[in-house]
Formats: sequence, C-alpha cells, structure tokens
Amino acid sequence: MEIELKLLLAPQDAPRLRAHPLLAQAAQAEVQVLQMHDIYVDTPDLQLCRHHAGLRVRQVDGHWVQTLKAGGTVNGGLHSRHEWEGDVPGPQPDLAALDSAIGRKQPVRALLRQDAVRDALQPVFTTRIERTVWQLRTPQGDQIECVLDQGVIESGADGAARSVPVSEVELELKQGQAASLFDVALALLRDVPLQLGHMSKAERGYRLAAAYPLQAVKAQPLALDAAMSVEQVFVAIAGNCLEQVSGNQDGVAAGEDVESVHQMRVGLRRLRSALGMFKSLLALPDALKAELDWLGGALGEARDWDVLAGNTLAQLDGEAQADAAALAQAAHAQARLKHVEAAQAVTSARYTACMLGLQRWLQARAWRDGCSARQLRRLDAHVSPFARATLRKDQRRLMKRGKRLLHATPLQRHQVRIAAKKTRYATEFFASLFAGRAVKPYVGRLSALQDELGWLNDVQVADRLLQQLPDAQADQADQSAQDGLRLHAAFVRGYLAARAQAEGSDGRMHKAWRRFKATRLPA
Repeated sequence: MEIELKLLLAPQDAPRLRAHPLLAQAAQAEVQVLQMHDIYVDTPDLQLCRHHAGLRVRQVDGHWVQTLKAGGTVNGGLHSRHEWEGDVPGPQPDLAALDSAIGRKQPVRALLRQDAVRDALQPVFTTRIERTVWQLRTPQGDQIECVLDQGVIESGADGAARSVPVSEVELELKQGQAASLFDVALALLRDVPLQLGHMSKAERGYRLAAAYPLQAVKAQPLALDAAMSVEQVFVAIAGNCLEQVSGNQDGVAAGEDVESVHQMRVGLRRLRSALGMFKSLLALPDALKAELDWLGGALGEARDWDVLAGNTLAQLDGEAQADAAALAQAAHAQARLKHVEAAQAVTSARYTACMLGLQRWLQARAWRDGCSARQLRRLDAHVSPFARATLRKDQRRLMKRGKRLLHATPLQRHQVRIAAKKTRYATEFFASLFAGRAVKPYVGRLSALQDELGWLNDVQVADRLLQQLPDAQADQADQSAQDGLRLHAAFVRGYLAARAQAEGSDGRMHKAWRRFKATRLPA
C-alpha cells in the first residue's frame, strides 16, 4: 500500500522549495534529478478509470517500468493506494506479469483478465516530468521520499492536443508513521506557499483526456465493524468527513460551483458533529477548532447567499414574485462575491495548514496524551455499546426539545433542527452497525423533519440577509436603486414572515414530528 501526501506549488516557488533547509538537513543521500516520460493506457471507454485504476508505462534513464495503481482513498491530501510495479522491455504493458503480481481478491485483476479490456488498451495521455528526489530521515527515524515534479500532462493528437502544467510535491512514506508526512509538510509550508493536491496525475490526465467536469463530492457510506474499537471508529468517521471536505476543494476553488460549497460545508458540519459525539473521550486542540470555525464561516457566507438567491426567493410567487425577482439579481451578485472569498480561503496557506494539522492530529492519535486512564479504556473498548448509548442520548435530546414544537419560537425551532441534524449524522455514522431495515425509515423521517424545519430556518436567514442587501449593493447601485431594493426587501421580509407563520401552523411540520416520534430507534 502506497501512502503519500500530495501538495501543489506555483512554478516560481520551486527554487524556494529546493533551497529549504529541511531538505538539506534531513537528506540521507545525494539529490537525484530524473527525466521521466509516462504513457497512461486504457480502453477507449476508459474502463480502468471507471474502476478507479490507472496503468502506466514509464521511461526513466533509458529503461521502462510499468505501474498499476488501484483502489485506496484520499483524505486531506493523503493518498493511500494499492500499487504493483515491475520492469518491462518497452512502452507496452506486460499484463501477464501484472496478473502474477496482483492478489487474487483484487477486483482490478479480474478486470484486466477480460479480453475486451486487454485487447482494447491504448495510450490515453502522456506526462513529461523533471523529477527531483530527496531521501529524508526525520529525527524520529521515519524515512520519507520527497519528490518535486515539474512538467506537463498532454492528451490528444497534434490538431486537438490539450495540456496542463504540473508543479507538485509528493511526500511518500517509506518507513515509519504517517504522521511524519504532515510534520514535514507543515515545516515546508512555513516558508513555501503550498496547497493540498486532491487529484493524482492520472486523475488530472483523465480529466484532460475525457473533458470531465468538476463534480461536487457527497459523503460516502461508512463501513464499520462491531469488532472495531471506539477510537478506530472515530478515526474512520473523522477521515470520512475530511474526505468530503477535501474532495470539494477544487470545486470551491473554481469560484462558482454552488454544490461544491454546499457539500464542503456539510463535510465540516459532519466533522464538528463527530467531534461533539466523542467529546467525553477526546478533544480537538483549540487552535484547530478556531481554524474550523474560520473555514466554516467563509463557506457559510457563500452558502447563505446561494440559498437566498437560488432557493428562498425563487420559491416565491403571486404578489411577491416581482419583488423577489428584483432582489434575486442583487442576491446572486452577493453570492458571487462570497464564492470568490470562499475560493481565496481554500487556496490559502491557512487552509492548507488547517487540513494538514487536522490530519496530523488524526494520524498521530494526538488526543491520547491528554486522556485519563478511564478515557483510554473507553477508547479501546468495542464500539457497539458506545454507538447505542450515543443514539439514545441524541434521541432523548431531540425528544426533549421537540416537546414545545407546536408553540415554539424561531430560536426553539432552530434548536430542534440542530438536534435533528446531529441525530441524523450520528445515525448515518453508525448505520452499518445496525440492521438497514431499522436505519432507513429512521433516517428518512429525520430528514423529512429537517426539511420542514429547514425552510423555516431559511426564512430567518433570509430576513437577516435582506436587511443587509441594500447596503451591500452600495458600491454597485445609485441611491434610487438602493431605495428600491429597500422597498422590495421590506415587502418580501413581511411576506416571508407571514408565510412562515402560516406554514408553521399548517400541520406539515407537526405531521413530520409525529411520524418521527412513532419511528423506532435503530439501536
């Protein structure tokens, strides 16, 4: 299993990296400089790519090496993948040699045995890279290969050739603890601007060859085992949340994708909920907690304006429709500004340090240093009792808050919504530990309740933003236009308040609450 951390840097910053004192101090051998030419092969319909595999043949210093990578995960820039490698006589892969090397239980082995795949393999894209290699040894004795790659990825024939530049750092763990990768990365980051790299060269090449658009990444289901310890489950849950966060980094950085911002924010909220679930056993350092708050704020601003412009105002009809249309244009303009700010946040060194710090904390199990003996025993215990107790606790909290839902104030409804969201996240985290026939209806009715409460919360957020909107447009509109926006905003705020009051008492919310109460807790 290959474990590496990928970081991106601007080409003009490469000399700063080469001159970094850490590389000189920790290097155990002479620096190597290699010229590499990679040929990635696949079927015309990209069967290997569709099965999350990549097959390349690389020429290095006059000889050829084939490499197959498949499976694995990416968490906060940390790539973990299965890898099989061997010499070949020329630029064509040797599938028989690969078949002998791949384990029988690996799905990619069966794929490469299919005649339709074997006979259709062809070059899809190439890379030409100058690679600089440092072999590092940390003070703790961990061995890390630090690689600086600079070059280009190319695809297509001469008439339709496309290319993207490559300038990235890879830190590969050769021996030791994965946490050391983050120590090295954070040390480099203090002097060199770096960003987390979520995509491998193969993924970037496929995106170039097939013109794949960026897509928002939703949370992936967790596969937990009752034999796992509480600590192992926490690491799995937190890693799953960070995978969703980092998976949407490129979409947010592009500056316009509404769904990427939403999913990255959901990933952060899931992470914060997970930290709350385990707070009696472990605690995130205050500095990292503050950075999560900062990132959540940057994404939250963009998301709130997106919901106002694309959902709340878009749903209005009748006498409010004309006013809503006038406000939507201004709200969309604010949303675009907030997307730019969110993009700046996730491409900043601050974001990189935050994600690296979180991953280092997870990999090193850093919370154990501050744990009591009792907490350590609970962390090492099997997870099932903890999961059942957590779901019962969340259920009790939600039931208590929901008692006054019929006559609740907006703040009380908001508290019910938050409790419902935390209960749903916890249930989804632990879902694989319980029978699916019990989990599915419980989560479904929780989601229905959240939807009803969510609209009422959107109205509260809309009221706040509509008060800000005329002043926010001060630099883009004259006084008469601002006055017009104020009139439109005042009308729509009143309309929304009246509609929320009517919908809050029309029975749908209470029906959703009654249906949830009648649903059995999976645990």
